[in-house]
Amino acid sequence: MSKTIVITGANRGIGLAMAKLSSQAGNTVYALCRQSSAELEQLNVKVITGVDVAQEAGRELAKQALNGVKIDLLINNAGILRDESLSNLNIDTIEEQFKVNALAPLCLTQTLLGNLSAGSKVALITSRMGSIKDNTSGGRYGYRMSKAALNIAGMSLAQDLAKDEIAVGIYHPGYVQTDMVNHNGDISSDLAAERLLALMHSLTLAESGVFKHSNGQVLPW
Repeated sequence: MSKTIVITGANRGIGLAMAKLSSQAGNTVYALCRQSSAELEQLNVKVITGVDVAQEAGRELAKQALNGVKIDLLINNAGILRDESLSNLNIDTIEEQFKVNALAPLCLTQTLLGNLSAGSKVALITSRMGSIKDNTSGGRYGYRMSKAALNIAGMSLAQDLAKDEIAVGIYHPGYVQTDMVNHNGDISSDLAAERLLALMHSLTLAESGVFKHSNGQVLPW
């Protein structure tokens, strides 16, 4: 059965791969991004540009473009990675990552609540680098902190949306070969997207709020 899927950060990387696979499966895909790409334009999807999810104006643009659209799956994928160390603690980049990685997905979900209904799903693309227990190497302060914040936001969303029968998935895609890591990952964007979409489509209310690796492993907080 065809579904309506909304994906942020859909112009490249995992977002682009999820848009491609979702479209090929016969779904209606709304691809949200700040700027489109040649690869995205080749897909059979509805591209909505100018959507900077970290800005209220960008989220309102998305709301207007999606007016009257019932969303079956909202994938909060857009994110950024910066690098800070204890000896080079750049507060500006830490705050930037909080705004994009943690606040934006929460705010966009809230903005589009009117498009969601019983049976809809919300997916958050996070990282195991936001796991406190899994942190054995330190560093990357802004990325780790922002993804940990996103994880707890996802758990709160799962609790708050349960009464509306809307499930929330919290997913680590794996170490993926994207621009974010200079293509140094160990799995392709296509494989990560395939795994993630399978988890999202099989998500039930019973598993809402569970933190999972794209391979299906439940990850520690």
